[in-house]
Amino acid sequence: MRPDFAVLILTNNRPDRIYTLETLKKSGYTGKVYLVIDNEDESAGEYRRRYGSAVVEFDKAAVAEYTDDGDNFGRRGVLYARNACFEIARRVGVKYFMELDDDYTSFFLRFDSSLSYGNTPALRSSLDDILEAMIAFFDKAPVATLAMSQGGDHIGGISNGKSGPRMRRKAMNAFLCSVDRPFKFIGRMNDDVNTYVTLGRRGDLFLTVLQIQLVQMQTQTNAGGLTELYLDFGTYVKSFYSVMYAPSCVQIGVMGDPRGGRYRIHHKIDWPRTAPCILREEHKRAALP
Repeated sequence: MRPDFAVLILTNNRPDRIYTLETLKKSGYTGKVYLVIDNEDESAGEYRRRYGSAVVEFDKAAVAEYTDDGDNFGRRGVLYARNACFEIARRVGVKYFMELDDDYTSFFLRFDSSLSYGNTPALRSSLDDILEAMIAFFDKAPVATLAMSQGGDHIGGISNGKSGPRMRRKAMNAFLCSVDRPFKFIGRMNDDVNTYVTLGRRGDLFLTVLQIQLVQMQTQTNAGGLTELYLDFGTYVKSFYSVMYAPSCVQIGVMGDPRGGRYRIHHKIDWPRTAPCILREEHKRAALP
């Protein structure tokens, strides 16, 4: 893997449960990896005992000074670690980095070499090549970040009208970034949605690559990290952060099947009112005489 790239795994109070580390290895990743913790983590000593120099610590209070968390609930959440990563990348001497959570269990391709849609086996040797390809695209496109897809992006398969060998204008969970294109995540909960909606409305590009998908543990089943925050406040409050930041295009909705009793509160985005619709120059109104 290229030397100017690193994976930054954001973790908190889970020194014994960083599943992403093993997943990266079994997927064929050979590059640099750092574990990002804050200086308020009570497990910091255990992280260092287990992982040594791979652990990188940041000053949470200092990052909070320039972070819009959207509330006055203290300094809980992953938001500050996300914003600290740009400076951490400079500190460890890389230009490109990918922010990952600590609970991924696999990566796999949703399209084969002929771009036919379907399930393929979990990656065993090609993650380096995939990341190199993502960086090559990132270099040529005016994007703030590139993300990998998640399971929800593929519900309904190729017939859902959203899945296919193209991009979606969103970015969640895994973020390929560059120190040369910094931006700030906002909002304590639902920070990824808050950010791509708010900055996306201003013209910044946040894109998801649908060809590669990550798989993570079920929400709120892994203690530590954001689990306690979600359990304390619930998914309504989590989703409402995005409504608060972008009330003109985000509302509260549900995900799942309400008729069968299997659903949960979730944000609902009105995309025509979110992403700027830019007309071709040929449609410009002619100047009046």
